[in-house]
Amino acid sequence: MADLIFNAALLLASAALILAFLRFLIGPTLADRTVAMDGMTIIALSIIAWVGATAGRVIFLDVALVYGLISFVGVIALARYLEGGLS
Repeated sequence: MADLIFNAALLLASAALILAFLRFLIGPTLADRTVAMDGMTIIALSIIAWVGATAGRVIFLDVALVYGLISFVGVIALARYLEGGLS
């Protein structure tokens, strides 16, 4: 039963990733694209965690953690740039 729920979660996450990518392509402003990219990173983190859970490898959780931290710093830097704080 848990495998069925994990696989359904993977399908939902994959659909959300595709929709966020479409928002990234269509987004009229840079702020829309930034939010879509942040959403895609969060969804990718959940997919990496799913792969780690199904493969039984803990190293994937470390990869997801580092990827999340790098993504957070990148979004903060881009937001500061959009505000005009970074020249």
